[in-house]
Amino acid sequence: MALHGGSWAVAAAERERLGEAYVLATVLSTSGSTPREAGAKMVITGEDSWASIGGGQLEFLVIQRARALLAGGEVQQQVTGIPLGAEARQCCGGSVSVLFEVIRPGVGDVVVFGAGHVARALVPMLAELAFRVRWIDNRAELLAAPPAAVRAEHLADPLDALPTLPDGAELLVLTHDHDLDYRLVHALLADYRWGNVGLIGSRTKAERFRTRLARDGIPAALIDRLECPVGLATVPGKRPMAVAIAIAAGLLQRQGGDSDATRGDALDWRQLRRLLEHATE
Repeated sequence: MALHGGSWAVAAAERERLGEAYVLATVLSTSGSTPREAGAKMVITGEDSWASIGGGQLEFLVIQRARALLAGGEVQQQVTGIPLGAEARQCCGGSVSVLFEVIRPGVGDVVVFGAGHVARALVPMLAELAFRVRWIDNRAELLAAPPAAVRAEHLADPLDALPTLPDGAELLVLTHDHDLDYRLVHALLADYRWGNVGLIGSRTKAERFRTRLARDGIPAALIDRLECPVGLATVPGKRPMAVAIAIAAGLLQRQGGDSDATRGDALDWRQLRRLLEHATE
C-alpha cells in the first residue's frame, strides 16, 4: 500500500482513465480544532491513496472505511462523523464530517481469458465502450501493449486469477487451448457467481463441452448458463473482428444503460455494420 501526495483531481482522472474503482473522501464540515478545513479531499483505492485530509489516525480511519466500502462492490455515498479526540485519538480534539463517494468507472467488469486474434480485436473495443477489462493470458508477449485502460495479467496458469475476480463480472473464455478452455469453464461453473460465462467455439464444441461437464458432475442448471457460441448470432461473419463485434454487442445488450445503443432491440446495428464493413476492407 502506498500514500501519494499530489492533486486528488489528477489522481481521480487517472483512476477514471484506467477504469479503476476508487473512493473520493471529502471533509464536509468541521467543528473545533481540526487538521484540515472543509473541502479537503483525498482519493483512495484498494492499494493506494492520493492527497490528504489531515494525516494521522483520522486519515487511517478514513482509508480503512473507504476500503471497506470498495469491498462491498456498490456505487454509493455515505457521510460519517468522526470525533478526533474520542475516535481518532488526535490532540486537536475537534470533529469532522466526511463524505465517502464510491466511484466505479465504466459500464461493468469484463474478464477476457486468452489473447488470440478475436481477443486482440475485442479488448480495445471493450475499452472504448468503457467496460472495466481484465485481460489474462499465459503468453506474456501477447500482452505486451494493452490499451491504456485495460489491466493485462500474465499468469502461467490463468485459473490462478479466479479467486480475485469480482462477483457479477462478464467472463469470456477465448483461449488458444481447448484443454485450458475446459478447465476454465469447469472451474467457473463450479463456483458460479458471474454475470455470464461465454465460450468461443462452434456448436459442436459446445455440445462436447456440455457432455463432458455433465459427466464431470456439473449440474444441468449451471451448464445451461454457459453461452457457447458466445455473442449475438444475428451479427454475421467468422473473421476475428466480426466475432469480436458479436461478443461486444451481446455484452452491451445484457448490460443495458441510458443510450439507445445499449437497450436490447435498440442496438445501433448501423454502427455494427460499419465496423463489419471496415473489418472486411
